[in-house]
Amino acid sequence: MQESDLHAQNKILFFNKDYIAEFVYGAIDGTITTFAVVAGAEGASLSTSVVVILGLANLIADGFSMSVGNFFSTKAERDSFENHKAVEYWEVENMREREVEEIREIYAAKGFKGELLEKVVEVITADKDVWVDTMMKEELEMTKDDKTPFKTAGVTFLSFLIIGSIPLLTYLFGEVEEGSLFLYSSILTGIALAIIGVLKSRVTEQNMVRGVAETVFLGGVAALLAYFVGDILEKILL
Repeated sequence: MQESDLHAQNKILFFNKDYIAEFVYGAIDGTITTFAVVAGAEGASLSTSVVVILGLANLIADGFSMSVGNFFSTKAERDSFENHKAVEYWEVENMREREVEEIREIYAAKGFKGELLEKVVEVITADKDVWVDTMMKEELEMTKDDKTPFKTAGVTFLSFLIIGSIPLLTYLFGEVEEGSLFLYSSILTGIALAIIGVLKSRVTEQNMVRGVAETVFLGGVAALLAYFVGDILEKILL
């Protein structure tokens, strides 16, 4: 298979499959939370300028917060992997016989027996790196994620900002009657959530219709809750 074919297989549309999950979940969170802010502001009958201010503040603050959480989560996983790997190297160096026996037990449990089992053990333990990698996968059930904390955080932040800004577009650039702004925002948000649902279904390998329906439904519920909370608070406080 040619390199270009392999590169194409690692893409969904123009997204790198390695980071599509971060893009999707950043986009979902950004779109739903921003639209919830817009709906809450509309429910409270706040002015267009206030809707824009609240929406942009939410985009930047929540987007940064989510990306920071993603950064530390990814970093913690990588650090944990490296720490366990260092321990395995130490055990291979200093507790060789016990580690050899663990390899033997692992492959015996897989059905290897007799001379074949001993050959497998001999081959694996002849290369320290292969030995440690085998222990990481088979004993600890840990594999290294090649995604870096900075890239996962960056993709999350950008998708949160870019897709999450869609509910605000009519308020920022729309040349329609003020009473129709929320309607157009709702339509754009619904389209955005549907597209995100398609991508989410690819990430989770679920039915596409179900993925779209879930995403749009959850966004609608969040918006309704925010709208009615805003409406109630406006009546109580203003």
